[in-house]
Amino acid sequence: MATRGTRFFDHFFTRANAIDRAFPEPALLRIEKVVAEAETGTSGQIRVAIESHLPAIAAWSGYSARERSIDVFSQLRVWDTEHNNGVLIYLLMADKDVEIIADRHIHRAVGEREWHRICKLMEGQFARGEFEKGVCAGATEIGSVLRRHFPGEAAGNELPNRPYLYR
Repeated sequence: MATRGTRFFDHFFTRANAIDRAFPEPALLRIEKVVAEAETGTSGQIRVAIESHLPAIAAWSGYSARERSIDVFSQLRVWDTEHNNGVLIYLLMADKDVEIIADRHIHRAVGEREWHRICKLMEGQFARGEFEKGVCAGATEIGSVLRRHFPGEAAGNELPNRPYLYR
């Protein structure tokens, strides 16, 4: 766990172009395709959000990736799917942290342990600098979970498959 000062500097010096280096356009297109494939056979919806860093004051004050992911879940309206089974994959690059936030209906069916397992899988790949591979693996795993709990087809693509980038 980083100290307050270390985390402050990690966020202060991680710039928006960190996203562009880790996720060039071809990688974003591949992730978009993997998310669409992961949603096949399920009414569940997956949304990916990638943020380079928090404002320095937020990092200094201890605002966590988990707290931010809950805000992003709301901002991107992941909670607003017809069957309450949207899932957000949130990556905060400065912390090399991934959070998975699931809507109440899917979260009750799946539970925290499964989300934690998928986060650890992704974080292991991020630690090796394999950001695209980590996001794709996470989306694929979430798709498998959604097919187990919410089989069938969605009425339509309720959430965009392209990752949302906070620079």
